[in-house]
Amino acid sequence: MYIKRTIENTIMKMSKEFPVIVVSGARQVGKLTMLQMIKEEGMGYVTLDDLDARNLALSDPKYFLEQYSYPLLIDEIQYAPELLPYIKMIVDDERFKNLKDNKELKSLFWLTGSQQFKLMKDASESLAGRVGFLNLYSLSNSEINNC
Repeated sequence: MYIKRTIENTIMKMSKEFPVIVVSGARQVGKLTMLQMIKEEGMGYVTLDDLDARNLALSDPKYFLEQYSYPLLIDEIQYAPELLPYIKMIVDDERFKNLKDNKELKSLFWLTGSQQFKLMKDASESLAGRVGFLNLYSLSNSEINNC
């Protein structure tokens, strides 16, 4: 049984403001499960726990992102920080296209990671002004009691 998380509404609101959302937190708190439950239809998914996907992301980050269309949910981004500059280029290109066509920019990438400090540092340096950060904790009493 899935338990709705309080943070879900915040993620959806931030997705209208930031092209990249990073959800960090300890392992097994439900980051990926929650994001998979609330992501829009058509958003792709890849995990960097998959060694083939990780090796491709590390060896050829540009090609990796070409293989997975966006919007894209990338799980365990801390394994391939090399992707971040390429994500930045995609975001900037999409921002320009949408500005030119007078369209709103929706969230392009949702990223998860469990090594919070390093992830926050890498993403904030690479994606300054383009990313919203959220931290997911274990289930709260109110979340448990509302199910």
